[in-house]
Amino acid sequence: MKYYLVAGEASGDLHGANLMKALKDQDPEAEFRYFGGDKMKAEGGTLAKHYAEMAFMGFTEVLLNLRTIFRNLKTCKEDILAYSPDVLILIDFPGFNLKIAGFGKEKDIKVCYYISPKVWAWNQKRVLKIKKVVDKMFCILPFEVDFYKGWGMKVDYVGNPLLDEKASFIPDPDFRVQHQFNENNIIALLPGSRKQEIERLLPAMLSVTEQFPAQQFVVAAAPGFPVVYYQQFIGAKNVKLVFGKTYDLLHVATAAVVASGTATLETALFHVPQVVVYKGGTISIAIARMLVKIRFISLVNLIMDREVVTELIQEDCNTVNITDQLHRVIEGAGRTKMMEDYKELSVIMGKPGASARTASLISAFLLKG
Repeated sequence: MKYYLVAGEASGDLHGANLMKALKDQDPEAEFRYFGGDKMKAEGGTLAKHYAEMAFMGFTEVLLNLRTIFRNLKTCKEDILAYSPDVLILIDFPGFNLKIAGFGKEKDIKVCYYISPKVWAWNQKRVLKIKKVVDKMFCILPFEVDFYKGWGMKVDYVGNPLLDEKASFIPDPDFRVQHQFNENNIIALLPGSRKQEIERLLPAMLSVTEQFPAQQFVVAAAPGFPVVYYQQFIGAKNVKLVFGKTYDLLHVATAAVVASGTATLETALFHVPQVVVYKGGTISIAIARMLVKIRFISLVNLIMDREVVTELIQEDCNTVNITDQLHRVIEGAGRTKMMEDYKELSVIMGKPGASARTASLISAFLLKG
């Protein structure tokens, strides 16, 4: 079979790579072409475009880059037609991928969607479009099954691929020594992988380091940026950088300050107490507050349907609040309660195997013709 995958950001590249690996187990003659990243490229096939050219964050940023987005859509559609795949597998990235789904349907190409768009957060009527243009939807958050059912759409809950990643993770026993960490507790700073996120959040995260002289602060740096880029924010602070070793960092961390997104769930699965932070463009946030209909922004709280981790958004993301909340999760009752909640979260999330389950369901769907 010929598979065409579209992933538009780092997390999609990770999940796409794992799905490709699982599809090869199901279909030894699988051929791949994709919009993705380095992890997908390592699994073989042909990388048509790297996600680094595609990811834009927030309403304003999308508007400012519309020309690039439309150009990428045109390129993707032409490439799909030239490749003539048996199936399109679209991974998250809804603004782009729902348009590609519609195109695939027009061209009579089977469309599978892995990792549902967050239609439950805003403009829920998009489900009506999804029902028309997506043949099979595979969800990775437990509550999404009931949400889609309420709209008359049957979907498959396959588990969360982050469980696969954690299950396959083997800690590096020399991690602390290699990076010359002292014996102090480690506080992980996860400012995200996009330039906009880093530049808005990292200064706020770093502003609290002087309040915790007994802790070693370590930034989980994104591979796409050089040391000198991060150093402009760190300056003379006693803060270390780690590239491409986020799971090793979480494995040894006492607590973390984390940009809202996939990393909040990863941090929770490692049972590291955390403070969640988020800052967006002023206009983007104003629009989001009018449109978004959810109580929380972090995956941890959304899955648990209650506040487990504190979310410091926009003006609340400041030195005083981050300091207060970090004290709370480093020791004491706040830390104990969060660790108990994490145990409950792990039960709700279920077992590893999302990639294999999804690959199996895609193969069965294709075999039906």
